Amino acid sequence: MSVRISTDDPYNQTFGLKDRCAYLLFRMIICIVQSTSVERCDRWCRLVARLLSRYLPLRRGLIQENLKRVFPDWEPGRAVEVQERMWHHLLLMGCEVAHAPRKIHRENWHEHFRIPNRQAMLQIVLDDRPSVLVSGHYGNFELAGFLTGLFGLPSTTIARPLDNGFVHDYVTQFRSLGGQHFLPKEGSSLDVQKLLGRGGNLALLADQHAGPKGCWVDFLGHPASCHKGLALFTLSSGAPMIVVGNTRKGAPLQFELSVLGIADPNQKGEHLNSVATLTRWYNQCLEQIICRFPEQYWWVHRRWKGEPPQKKSNRAA
Repeated sequence: MSVRISTDDPYNQTFGLKDRCAYLLFRMIICIVQSTSVERCDRWCRLVARLLSRYLPLRRGLIQENLKRVFPDWEPGRAVEVQERMWHHLLLMGCEVAHAPRKIHRENWHEHFRIPNRQAMLQIVLDDRPSVLVSGHYGNFELAGFLTGLFGLPSTTIARPLDNGFVHDYVTQFRSLGGQHFLPKEGSSLDVQKLLGRGGNLALLADQHAGPKGCWVDFLGHPASCHKGLALFTLSSGAPMIVVGNTRKGAPLQFELSVLGIADPNQKGEHLNSVATLTRWYNQCLEQIICRFPEQYWWVHRRWKGEPPQKKSNRAA
């Protein structure tokens, strides 16, 4: 038996028995995490991370392939260490998301977040013009969106729906606590135009594969396909692009939200010459923070797929 949600929902997902069972297990884990101190969760995450990196083959091949591609000079021991610390980061990120609504609020956010260049970011986000906030699968990007909501700065994010509809609704509910809204990746171009037209804030994860027809630029030293829309949103609407990274600093729920770069169409620069130059620019901004803290990047993410069309045609010739 399965239940389809209302056709008014843009994601139009189907909820089946398997989804219900997986969701029940998911909520049980969330309940256990929320009833445990974040410090103890941190210790559990370290233990599970060691198991995943050293004894269980979960995506081990893909992680090692990605690390070797980007850091070919690393010793094998360094790659294993980063892999273990990455798993710890991902697991702890989930625990932080579960604890955040109860522990972080408008009165104490400064105890958990440090924002070195807060003035530059707020000056653009609070402007009458629209803005495009860009990040990647780095640090705790979920809590970066949560924090902007606490500031009373709602944003709209373009995201692919999760495979499990129940889990998708739960995660969306968390993301919407601060007024964050979501649009599906497919068929939302008209909604994006309306949002930018009324001066809204658009948030996107930049490091997602866009297929063979995407804009191919180097990311961490290797060609990667990027969605052209990110650059087009800025170049066509005049919306400044802000690249941000939310880095965990030591203890759980302690972060530094940094502005990695700002591309303002009102200011001249070679990076604003075209879609390709702007796409290359924001990828370079993300590269700098990832290379500083590689353990906080999602190396389980299959970022590099296929080859640029030009390379394929040259090989065929």
